[in-house]
This record gives sequence, structure tokens and C-alpha cells, in this order.
Amino acid sequence: MDLDILQTIQQGQIFTMGQPLTVQDLPWHDHPAFPGVALRHLITGMQTDGKFSSHLVRVKSGCEIGNHIHEGKWELHEVVCGQGTCRIESAEIPYSKGVTAVIPADLPHSVQAAETDLYLLAKFIPALL
Repeated sequence: MDLDILQTIQQGQIFTMGQPLTVQDLPWHDHPAFPGVALRHLITGMQTDGKFSSHLVRVKSGCEIGNHIHEGKWELHEVVCGQGTCRIESAEIPYSKGVTAVIPADLPHSVQAAETDLYLLAKFIPALL
């Protein structure tokens, strides 16, 4: 598995109007509903007046983000590392490094990791949190 992009992101910094943050110092938060899924909140609505948020998402091998919707929020997935599948309504999108998917607001979708952990950047407009 090519971890170069993932390592670069995790060793990077985030600059907002406040103090710079180091990504690796941000905690992983286990998803409350989906075992094997964790998020690092890179940018939250607090920093953007609720306009958007950005999260590094880890889906462990064989695990999934089950079918769900984000009411009133568009979502952008940028696959950083690993492989899996995203389902948006009846469409199935193979996920691998370099794939980007746009998920319109209010559409049911799910993401499942394959044999390796799947990492993606998930960006929400307006902010998820």
C-alpha cells in the first residue's frame, strides 16, 4: 500500500486565522455508529463560520460507513490511500487512491473498505460540525 500521500497529510500543518495545527497532534474520534471508522477533524465549522469542514476518515479493512445521509450538506470524498467501494443511491463507485466523488445533499450513501484500510478526505458544505 502506498502511504506517501497519507503520510504527507498526517505530517502536515493546518493554517487558519488562529495558531497553526499539526495534523498528527489532532485526535482520532471513533465514529459513534460505525465500528472500525474514525475521523480526524482537520477543519471544523468553528473555524469557517459553519461554511465548510474537512475530515480525514479512516475505514478499517472489512469495515464500512453504513448507509446514511447528511441533511442539507454536500460531501466531497478524495481517496488518499487504500481501496473500497462507495454506493450513492444505486450507483457503485470503486474507491482507490486519486478517486474523487461528489455526493449531493440528502442522498443515501455508504463506503466500504476492501482488504486494506481506506483513508479519505471528506469535505462538507456547509460544515458537518
